[in-house]
Amino acid sequence: MSISKRELEFNKNEDAMRLKISELKRKLAKVYLGGGKKRIEKLHSEGKLTARERINLLADKGAEQLEIGALAGDGMYEEYGGCPSGGVVVVITYVAGRQCIIVANDATVKAGAWFPITGKKNLRAQEIAIENNLPIIYLVDSAGVFLPMQDEIFPDKEHFGRIFRNNAVMSSMGIIQIAAIMGSCVAGGAYLPIMSDESLIVNKTGTIFLAGSYLVKAAIGEDIDNETLGGATTHTEISGVCDYKVESDEECIQTIRDLMDKIGSFEKAGFNREEPKEPKRSPKEIYGILPDARNKPYEMKEIIECLVDDSKFTEYKKNYGKSIICAYARIDGWSVGIVANQRAIVKNAKGEVQFGGVIYNDAADKAARFIMNCNQKKIPLVFMQDVTGFMVGSKSEHNGIIKDGAKMVNAMSNSVVPKFTVIVGNSYGAGNYAMCGKAYDPRLIVGWPTANIAVMSGDAAAKVLLQIEVASLKKKGEKITPEREKELYDTIKNRYNNQTSPYYAASRLWIDAIIDPVETRKVISMGIEMANHKPIEKRYNVGVIQT
Repeated sequence: MSISKRELEFNKNEDAMRLKISELKRKLAKVYLGGGKKRIEKLHSEGKLTARERINLLADKGAEQLEIGALAGDGMYEEYGGCPSGGVVVVITYVAGRQCIIVANDATVKAGAWFPITGKKNLRAQEIAIENNLPIIYLVDSAGVFLPMQDEIFPDKEHFGRIFRNNAVMSSMGIIQIAAIMGSCVAGGAYLPIMSDESLIVNKTGTIFLAGSYLVKAAIGEDIDNETLGGATTHTEISGVCDYKVESDEECIQTIRDLMDKIGSFEKAGFNREEPKEPKRSPKEIYGILPDARNKPYEMKEIIECLVDDSKFTEYKKNYGKSIICAYARIDGWSVGIVANQRAIVKNAKGEVQFGGVIYNDAADKAARFIMNCNQKKIPLVFMQDVTGFMVGSKSEHNGIIKDGAKMVNAMSNSVVPKFTVIVGNSYGAGNYAMCGKAYDPRLIVGWPTANIAVMSGDAAAKVLLQIEVASLKKKGEKITPEREKELYDTIKNRYNNQTSPYYAASRLWIDAIIDPVETRKVISMGIEMANHKPIEKRYNVGVIQT
């Protein structure tokens, strides 16, 4: 039996995607070891569990988990030995049947010290809790600020101190915060657990104080050991700083589960949900549909069919503005409005060719109207990005592409319904913005292993930067041979391509996670469930918008 060209292409794409997913799994497996096996063994010898062991014990058995920022810090701080996962593990999961977010310091990574990315990741966890009225549980085991980098983590607005400001704000909002001191908790970091609603401390391994015994000796000459200074007995029987004294990590975790089990119900946002249905097309078909080369066209509607319930969606303005697909559907039972870049080459009503991944005037106009409709109907929005930007050239400019693009950005920016962003492929330039990039407050933003995030493609950027470099060298009197020009081009392109990688983005928390495409339904479903904890309080208003 002969194999068709389409089948060959499908198989080739599938193989390429599976290689990318294998690479992702290898990276994550290394990250999950934190500071390494020897440090894990040392922690165990002290009677302590690792951050991930604590989370797995705390979460309901068999419950879904969504890790935020697992690849934070990837390739960063190498001069200090690295900082796997930013030295802190953040997971959205379920405890005693209630969805919550858990933040656990990883004491195997520089004793849980805070690097700049650690602070950014903690703030992201608190942001998720604030946006979604999600209970947050802190499992504290940290040596405090990483002193060699204190200038990048201590004094600024989005630095260490913002964590405690958020503790206070969250408390005023009624967001539940529970903190367990399961190791060191020193200096300014001591405020985090005590500004939470309730705090626990593990006997003999948990300590909390503004200054440890060495600093106390240096400052005021007092000789005292850390346990007497700030151990569990001190803070539950003398100072009253902590609420619960427990004898082990296991007892601590069970006590937290008991506390979570007693929490009452709160008002919901009321997003529509029906009985979930699996897609008729397997999500694994995405592997073969999505081309390995980022410049090849494909049919985005086929991707959507692999993600939505029963593979069924209702397309809005199907024959207008074809470079963006707008559709109503359900994902794991939740009603959603999907805004997706069409990557197939299509023709508009005038028979003009529209290239895939480019946003044209009519598509921007359509998307803006669809976003407004979803806000009117209280339907969460899902953006699926594979975009090279807005259409350029005199025709687009004369037709007002800036105005139409601004209309779309305005409608999206002011949305009051929750937004979720999946970066399927390219995420370039203003297309990143219009399709709800990180700057536009998506409740969750994730990328597939095929994602690329940058101002423009590596090839385009290299050509622009090469022209500048060549002109500069010529001014200095240097002769540029074709071989030298190619060498410069390759150097620039390789450097730029590294910065467009999804791993570069994930390490800096531009995206919350890199995920296997088959996990997309889970991510969106858990995201809408958490967003449903917070009622919509604002009226949708786009302000001044040109029509």
